[in-house]
Amino acid sequence: MALKTLGAKTAAALDQELMSTCAFSIDQLMELAGLSVSQAVYRVHPLNKGRRVLVACGPGNNGGDGLVAARHLFYYGYQPTIFYPKRSKNELYQRLAKQLEDLEVPFVDDFQSAVDSTDHIVDAVFGFNFSGDIREPFPKVIQALEETKVPVTSVDAPSSWDIESGPPKSGVGSAFMPATLVSLTAPKPLVKFFRGRHFVGGRFVSPSIAKKYDFEVPEYPGVDQIVEVPITSEKL
Repeated sequence: MALKTLGAKTAAALDQELMSTCAFSIDQLMELAGLSVSQAVYRVHPLNKGRRVLVACGPGNNGGDGLVAARHLFYYGYQPTIFYPKRSKNELYQRLAKQLEDLEVPFVDDFQSAVDSTDHIVDAVFGFNFSGDIREPFPKVIQALEETKVPVTSVDAPSSWDIESGPPKSGVGSAFMPATLVSLTAPKPLVKFFRGRHFVGGRFVSPSIAKKYDFEVPEYPGVDQIVEVPITSEKL
């Protein structure tokens, strides 16, 4: 089943509506997003492929999703490690980090060394709102993601990619192609440039909201928070 994609303005408007008329809090949406990501990792990288998972977190909501995913992965039996170089002062993110610290999940400063000693990577650095230049210390992080042979799962968007035009034409990020992409709520136009396993995690959108924004909510099997779908280039 091919799904329509949500462009930048539509995706931003949908996020705002979810947190206003739909009465979701950002905590709830982040928890659901992180849960979806953790289930996708479990699907593509089961425990018998290696328990070590490195989660690279940016300073915004995408990084928050990664922190939540790491907590769930811990309880699944993985051994997560967190790279979180620009910690937010926002209370929500501080609480998410504290939850991981209480589980004695390690936070590391040397990303390349962590890449060299992990079995899977979760890219939760930049989401669909990313634009402009990649600021320090993330250029080297993106470069490491480009060059590693370790499989990478990206959250909502491969970091450094533009929501509409996909990977940069040149420079850092131009050769980055994660093995897996988890689109949150609905796919974004960048999926037409993606070549890998594609999942959607959005099992909380009401039929009325899906109808209003003219996109289809896929059928989620059983208790799964994700569904694997083919990529598509049809944009709203």
